[in-house]
Amino acid sequence: MTTDLPESVPPPTGADESSSEPSRRTFIGTSTAVGGAVLASGLIGGTLLTDPEEAAAASTTPSTRVSLTVNGTRRTVTVDNRTSLLDLLREHLRLTGAKKGCNAGACGACTVLVDGRRVNACLTLAVRLEGAEVTTIEGLADGDRLHPLQQAFIDQDAFQCGYCTPGQIVSGVGCIQEGHTGSPEEIREWMSGNICRCGCYVKIVRAVEQTARRK
Repeated sequence: MTTDLPESVPPPTGADESSSEPSRRTFIGTSTAVGGAVLASGLIGGTLLTDPEEAAAASTTPSTRVSLTVNGTRRTVTVDNRTSLLDLLREHLRLTGAKKGCNAGACGACTVLVDGRRVNACLTLAVRLEGAEVTTIEGLADGDRLHPLQQAFIDQDAFQCGYCTPGQIVSGVGCIQEGHTGSPEEIREWMSGNICRCGCYVKIVRAVEQTARRK
């Protein structure tokens, strides 16, 4: 005797899957393929770009031509608008004296002078320096003759690993030019943005004092 199954009961396992209704597996596969095609066609910034040339143009990063004087030499470069002064110096001009330490303006390893003022090169956009004068550690010496503060760092043995030294020296030059060398305490205060992980602070202060006295 046979018993008719109610219509609400699903077919048994192994039933023919070739029916006209799509299976769950087919639905997932189709959805994935469609999604991939949408992304491949160029979804840029929330806007669907179906033309490949239009998508490529939208993904192009804006750039700017900048002219500035670096260590006495006029330089003109075209850079991505997001390029920092530090990356301009290191990656474009191959001036690697300024170091990339924290890359967040907290350690001072990248300190350079812009129009005579101390700045953290990692936080300074290159495109904002049109016509500016930039001095890096490479520009302090006069040929083979060291800057007085460079010589003072040697005299006072004011470095150990040396990674922070370029930023320390450039910052020290700025500190002296600004007139903040009245006492060791004042020097420490105005050099506090430059971190030395080796702990050579006492000798760094002495080097700045030595140079300030001679000037």
